[in-house]
Amino acid sequence: MRRRLAKRQTGFTLIELLIVVAIIGIIAAMLIPNLLDALQKAKQKRTLADMRITGTAMFAWLSDQVGAAAAGAEATTVEMSDYKSLSVLELRTALVPQYIEHIPERDGWKSTYQYYLNTTTPSAQRVMAIGSGGRDKSLLEDTYSAEPFDPTDYDQDIVWADGFFVRWPQK
Repeated sequence: MRRRLAKRQTGFTLIELLIVVAIIGIIAAMLIPNLLDALQKAKQKRTLADMRITGTAMFAWLSDQVGAAAAGAEATTVEMSDYKSLSVLELRTALVPQYIEHIPERDGWKSTYQYYLNTTTPSAQRVMAIGSGGRDKSLLEDTYSAEPFDPTDYDQDIVWADGFFVRWPQK
């Protein structure tokens, strides 16, 4: 009799193990989508912060160059062809170390930022812009209307131009 009791209490049954695995699977199925969404949201926030910081440095440069800036401009559309494209190296030459310590080269999704800064004619109408292609890493479009987009649509482009976000996530 004692031998039978000792054998029964030595381990778990197969059904008990399957129930535990099923419960762990259900919990993981509920948590993983939220974790993945939180990771995308963090990449989007990092991209916005980088663009805002670099844009502030561009404004400081512009203020020193022409004594004024386009802050508060009220454009409803932005033509990207109006801006002069600039490499990170050229931007680094103009801004580092006086205005910013480091120019971010890649957004939250590891895609290259597209920088625009007219260093030859700083008093022009369209002077500075920064663009990110979003999660899908698409190239920036030609024209953007100033409007927000759903913050869970991570494939949308994020564009900052002349002191304001032209395309940005917002509920």
